[in-house]
Amino acid sequence: MDTTRPQSEPLDLSHHYSHVTKNRGSSAVKDFYKYFRIPNIGNLAGGPHSCPEFASQALMFFLGLPNNNYFPFDTLEGAAALPDRFKPTPNKPVDPPVECLSRPRVTSGPTTSRVVVPKTSEDNDLLRRIDLRSALQYGTSQGYPPLYSYLRQFARENMHPNVPYAGGPEIILTCGSTDGFAKTIEALSDIWVEGQDRVEDQRGIVVEEFCYMNAIQTAKPRGLRIDPIKVDDEGMKVAGEGGLEDVLKNWDKSKGKRPHLMYTVTIGQNPTGATLSVGRRKEIYALCSRYDIIIVEDDPYWYLQYPSANNGASDLPSPARATPGSRNVNVPKSSGYPFLDSLVPSYLSVDTDGRVVRLDTFSKTVAPGCRLGWITTQPALCERLMRITECSTQQPSGFVQSMIAEMIMGPQNRNGRGGGKDDLGWKTDGWVRWLEGLRGNYERRMQSMCSIFEEGKQLVKAGRRQSISQEWSVVDTVPMFDFVWPSGGMFIWIRLNLETHPLWKKTTHEKLSRGLWIHLTTPKYLVLVAPGSLFAATEKIREQKSFSYMRICFAAVDEGDVAPMSHRFVAGLKSFWGKKKLDDIDEDMANDIEHRLSAFHMC
Repeated sequence: MDTTRPQSEPLDLSHHYSHVTKNRGSSAVKDFYKYFRIPNIGNLAGGPHSCPEFASQALMFFLGLPNNNYFPFDTLEGAAALPDRFKPTPNKPVDPPVECLSRPRVTSGPTTSRVVVPKTSEDNDLLRRIDLRSALQYGTSQGYPPLYSYLRQFARENMHPNVPYAGGPEIILTCGSTDGFAKTIEALSDIWVEGQDRVEDQRGIVVEEFCYMNAIQTAKPRGLRIDPIKVDDEGMKVAGEGGLEDVLKNWDKSKGKRPHLMYTVTIGQNPTGATLSVGRRKEIYALCSRYDIIIVEDDPYWYLQYPSANNGASDLPSPARATPGSRNVNVPKSSGYPFLDSLVPSYLSVDTDGRVVRLDTFSKTVAPGCRLGWITTQPALCERLMRITECSTQQPSGFVQSMIAEMIMGPQNRNGRGGGKDDLGWKTDGWVRWLEGLRGNYERRMQSMCSIFEEGKQLVKAGRRQSISQEWSVVDTVPMFDFVWPSGGMFIWIRLNLETHPLWKKTTHEKLSRGLWIHLTTPKYLVLVAPGSLFAATEKIREQKSFSYMRICFAAVDEGDVAPMSHRFVAGLKSFWGKKKLDDIDEDMANDIEHRLSAFHMC
């Protein structure tokens, strides 16, 4: 960012708002809250009185606010990790991979602290007051004030310090990324009904041809047309047939309106594991700006970027993918942390128009059961999302928000205890250190699994051949599968070379693929993988190419099981490639999972 040049205000995107979104006014109940800040006000209305200046004996009649003295919880307590529990991996690519990628994972010494959220805090500042009296009461739709304030600062100053529009972005807390996406889609699309509305009025959403299916299942019932874009090892393609430029430039109007939304996972894309470079982002953003498309960037894996990925692969992908570790930010302003600076930045770093809606979540950094995340976008759109929240979820769980706030920010009075060795909270230094450690452990898992796959992806056949004068040994290799070492996320995207299987020409591709999937679940191998059909954006893609792919997650299994299960996967493929009769596949399919489960329950 050239700090000498004035920044432009974000564009007005209201022409994309749904009819309902345009008609939403502020909540009459929430508007009432500003009056409760008046010192010594007699709170007969029943509004929130979480600050000490609110009347202590306020009566709650009008709005039905429960009395916090009757909440059954006196404290909220739990043992929490110290932020340095796990050892990090290097921020820059290392060749060859260093010992820390495969050795110690847990630091020595104490790894646990205690977090206590008290019933009442003595702090008068709403943005720092963390207690059950306020957290369990009705609150504002932006989120619990202390956590909202912390995350807003963290997003603006540490995650995205280089947003190029004037004033910077705003945030609103959500019940996770799925909730954030659902609200974004509600704000930016009207419902279209097939057979009732005109085809030429149907709107669309651009997605990767293989993508996270919850997004499809959220958008499709609203009548949004799914417009898939081809992908390569880096992610969504720009050029070439089926790339974004081709689809938008040569739009077929008989299908309806040109898409006005894009849903994309750019870091460790689910399911392909691809990471989009800054250069590719700029190209895609320029097209979205030209064709007025709003980018919904779902980024649950942003902190899980693996600099070592390209060093492990025997054949580097082409074109070269984004490489975490080189300082890849759009402009020179630092986040203040080398780890964050090393990460490939968000679309927000090139968002001159204010057309990016970023979804973040605690699901991968704390736990999915938190159901807690946030949206970062331009203030005007954030205000519309807040109006939707006021009349739906209102805000995430107060239990979760207060516990996360206390752990990171720390207590504001002697009754509370935060995370960290001194009970004063992790602070931003500790939070970033926790993220580094998480990245380290997941990167080690990725290295372990990918190394085994790299060694086992070819079937080696040894034999002897004879000529007129002599006999010699011959070694043939059959490529069973290929994959790209993921530079982010939790997944390895396997491309099956089914055309090398002995039965390729004797049965359908779909039957061969399903036969392999079932074979892997048999008692000898007991490996369950996600078939590519689960991620196909459209039925056409599912039928034409999904049978060639499988997604494998290296994150979920216990650490000690990563290597054994990886070896079982390779062994299962080698065994399957040894099948030369259709009867062998039919036998596996006849004894699929339902039959085996039935037999198990009868034992």
